[in-house]
Amino acid sequence: MSQAVLDGVRDLLPTLRERADETERLRVVPEASVKELEQTGFFRLLQPKRFDGFESDPVDFYTAVRDIASACGSTGWVSSVVGVHPWQVALFADEAQQAVWGSDTNVRLSSSYAPTGKATLTEGGFTLSGKWSFSSGCDHCQWVLLGGLVFNDEGNVVDFRTFMIPRSDYQINDVWHMVGLAGTGSNDIVVDNVFVPEAFTLSMGETGQCRGPGQEVNTSDLYKLPFHSIFTGTITTPIIGMARGAYAEHVEMQQNRVRAAYLGEKVTLDPFAAVRIARASSEIDAAWALLTNNIREEQAHVAKGEKIPLELRLRVRRDQVIGSQRAIDAIDALFEASGGRALANGTYLQRAWRDAHAGRVHAANDPERALQMYGAQQFGHKVDPGMY
Repeated sequence: MSQAVLDGVRDLLPTLRERADETERLRVVPEASVKELEQTGFFRLLQPKRFDGFESDPVDFYTAVRDIASACGSTGWVSSVVGVHPWQVALFADEAQQAVWGSDTNVRLSSSYAPTGKATLTEGGFTLSGKWSFSSGCDHCQWVLLGGLVFNDEGNVVDFRTFMIPRSDYQINDVWHMVGLAGTGSNDIVVDNVFVPEAFTLSMGETGQCRGPGQEVNTSDLYKLPFHSIFTGTITTPIIGMARGAYAEHVEMQQNRVRAAYLGEKVTLDPFAAVRIARASSEIDAAWALLTNNIREEQAHVAKGEKIPLELRLRVRRDQVIGSQRAIDAIDALFEASGGRALANGTYLQRAWRDAHAGRVHAANDPERALQMYGAQQFGHKVDPGMY
């Protein structure tokens, strides 16, 4: 079934690319694009089979995201971060899963995980309030996943949880006016004193140990992979897709380009231009190969019933942040070598340059923290299990 989804997504790519300018103008992915992606089955790739999902290989999911982003960066970004949420919902208690998908298995969720809100322990659950930023694709979703610190009566932090909230209990503030990823509609979510039952929450300490109550009913190995491996990959993969799209357009643009300053020399005869695309393509391929190979290695441990080694989980994060940087470096090199026409409105290259650099500032792409964790573990220091 995954192959049928991938084929359907690839059939959509010309249309998604044609809508890229419209997506930026609207500041949100067009409803038509979301509907067409839904019809391919894309949003079901990581969804449990018992809710009409496919429980697909995460690499198939990443491949679809990469292809979408190669046509439109904003659409690829939203597809990735919204499309991964069924994986986390599958870890929640069955009661929460039934509330989301029990009557409509097409329901989607957005998120904002930075713990900028405050949750207070209450009988049977928590009381949540606050404002969360950067909830990409929230206008196309009926629920939201929010990160929050849990405080006890003495005001001390006792947990960090994800809270699942229905659309009726939060407000969307339209604040997204950006130069990069302009079409992602990554608006603010506001919650005012909402009660959240405990079953609709998930401790990040538990997910850090590859556990969740939903594993009792969703037994696939898919849901035994590390949260931070799966989710950070959803941030790097669209950037790799943007780099692939930029590469394709750069090569196409250079076919008929001549350099007036060099006596009308055709760019395709310039050996330095050939070296540039070789280097760029290698960086893109390396980013993709490391991301997918690391996930494959984690899957192999799960399939054998083995605990995933800490070194491997940290290596996933190491290569993920460096993968983002490799893709962005490739885009930069291609953009700089493309000539003035790449600056024109409507070209993929200038949009990819803006979108990729916007994606670079996401917290999951903070290189120093991820690399420090890997290096510290190699030196024999203890690493916080909730961070990998």
